[in-house]
Amino acid sequence: MPLLPFARISLAPVVALLLALTGCAGADGSGADGSGADSSDKGREVRLPRADEPFDYQLGGAYEPPAGVRTVIRDRTADPAPDAYNICYVNAYQAQPDAVAWWQRNHPELLLRDADGASVVDEEWQEPLLDISTEDRRDRLAHIVGGWIDGCAERGFDAVEADNLDSYLRSDGLLDRRQAAGFARLLAERAHRAGLAIGQKNAVEMSGLRDTIGFDFAVAEECARYDECGRYADAYDDRVLVIEYRRTDFTAGCREWGDRLAIVLRDRDVVPVGEPGHRNARC
Repeated sequence: MPLLPFARISLAPVVALLLALTGCAGADGSGADGSGADSSDKGREVRLPRADEPFDYQLGGAYEPPAGVRTVIRDRTADPAPDAYNICYVNAYQAQPDAVAWWQRNHPELLLRDADGASVVDEEWQEPLLDISTEDRRDRLAHIVGGWIDGCAERGFDAVEADNLDSYLRSDGLLDRRQAAGFARLLAERAHRAGLAIGQKNAVEMSGLRDTIGFDFAVAEECARYDECGRYADAYDDRVLVIEYRRTDFTAGCREWGDRLAIVLRDRDVVPVGEPGHRNARC
């Protein structure tokens, strides 16, 4: 998978509102431990998204979905879109830039560090990697991220996408694919317990682990650009949501995959409608 930046925008939450609604937001918007809280709705049926319906990718800020859109992906700090299938974005493997201080204050031992003790950072987004290297650390991180997933369910989302599955490729060899898959499996179990479907986000090289991990669908950025859509389609029986950021790739993707996969063209900063640079189209 090419190491290009994903379209991920850190949103500044209204802290008091999040504390009231989700019970999992920390003072800096990073999310608290979720200590003692597994608010899973065990009676809630897991529903899967449909790839034969238009969708929109709204990580840079929520806005009214375009006409005909039936599936919407929004940040976990946003409200779900009314009358739509809603997917909740969670940055599961790296610390959001505005949450770094929270992690350093509350869980410095869960940030990945090199031999010199320095935090290992995804330089493109200035996001420190979380340390999933041991079973104990994976369990502890799953407790924290699981609280966010429960919050998504409580807010009314239908599914979750756990971003940065491939962060091990940016770990300078300190993490590996087995550890990433093990953590993903914990998150999939937590999502299903909460009544949410869970999507694989990028990392096409791990699509063959769908059944082992428990992923239900895929969210793929620029799979047309890098000729990866077919691998996702095969692994997920066409239940794939595709985001392209270049018009040429979007056009090519629609031509080859538009009758099978849901494809949207967005600006790389995924800014809301009405803001400069906003771009939004479907096949």
